[in-house]
Amino acid sequence: MNVLVIGAGGREHTLCWKLKQSPLCGSLFAAPGNAGTASCATNLPIEVNNFEGIKNAVIENHIQLVVVGPEEPLVNGIHDFFLKDSQLASVGVIGPEKAAATLEGSKAFAKEFMMRHHIPTAAYAEFTSSNIAEGERYLEQSNPPFVLKADGLAAGKGVLIIDDLEEAKKELRSMLLDQKFGQASNKVVVEEFLSGIELSCFVLTDGKSYLTLPMAKDYKRIGEGDTGLNTGGMGAVSPVPFVTKAFKEKIEKEIVKPTIEGLKKDGIPYKGFVFIGLIKVGEDAKVIEYNVRLGDPETEVVIPRLKTDLMSLFLAVNDGRLGEVELEVEEQSAATVMAVSGGYPESYEKGKPISGLNEVEMVFQAGTRRDGDKVLTNGGRVLAATSFGANFKQAVEKSYKTLEKISYEGIYYRKDIGFDL
Repeated sequence: MNVLVIGAGGREHTLCWKLKQSPLCGSLFAAPGNAGTASCATNLPIEVNNFEGIKNAVIENHIQLVVVGPEEPLVNGIHDFFLKDSQLASVGVIGPEKAAATLEGSKAFAKEFMMRHHIPTAAYAEFTSSNIAEGERYLEQSNPPFVLKADGLAAGKGVLIIDDLEEAKKELRSMLLDQKFGQASNKVVVEEFLSGIELSCFVLTDGKSYLTLPMAKDYKRIGEGDTGLNTGGMGAVSPVPFVTKAFKEKIEKEIVKPTIEGLKKDGIPYKGFVFIGLIKVGEDAKVIEYNVRLGDPETEVVIPRLKTDLMSLFLAVNDGRLGEVELEVEEQSAATVMAVSGGYPESYEKGKPISGLNEVEMVFQAGTRRDGDKVLTNGGRVLAATSFGANFKQAVEKSYKTLEKISYEGIYYRKDIGFDL
């Protein structure tokens, strides 16, 4: 079966790398892909929201299964586009329809969903430009730090955590009146601040049954000790050492199952991944957010740990028979460390030649492009070095040894992934 993976990051390279290992996978394509996907798939120069271009490529290359990596095309309705087109209706799509993708596309929708289905999360209220005064009063009655979230997609930048009340009010006005995050902040969710340790839970569902994939913990801040600006992710480990059997069962019972059951009760069809961002508060787990796709760089530790054929999982999702599948997972720990461009997450330069890639294994490329026989940097987060070990410390050490063999001008990576475990 011919497969198209949509996207251009480390997540998509990891998916292509894993799918390529399956005897069930025929010709493999990536759109637009990167220098990493080019090593295991055919890159097609089509942007992720160019649905007509994707349609033409699917027909031309006899593609029967499409795996959607990033959130934007899902929120924009790529699955619905396929269902409504007679030439595409028989093509399988791994990724939810637009209604379900609203779980990520709207923070307010996600919070209302959680409240309706009694899924533990932080207390909240939502505001628009028409009731800013109410929003300010809500902040006055809340305890700092204040959490302000743009309702829509803001490329991971729409969350502010502020200690000072007056500054929080000013930012609320800036988001709602000055469109600080564009249309994404036409509505703002103000949330209770939760103190604890975060982790990521991944679920694959066909809308009826589900499989809980290995959990992971990622590191978002640019600086060591989790300091400095937020990024798309600087590294990840899986499994998560503090997730005991009892805690995992609690997450399953109180969060995962009610989420899948809630989608069914609400009549929202769902085929694909559900990312559940969690925080452990004491001995309880609460949901911070939903994403409707795999996270990155967690994908780079979760997918390599799957022993079950990934293609067989996708086919089971597409055919609605995921309940028949047993999930086998590698017992060893996996760790990934992300190398970024100098200056990221602020301004940085692209086009720096990367050396050492032919000397290493399990390096998943994100912001790269090919220029003849050279691989050049092409983004803020450049590549992720993944390794296995008996525990996360061994795996992290191996990833650092891998990165010592790779170089490009301005390379930077955190030297403390897993420091808090």
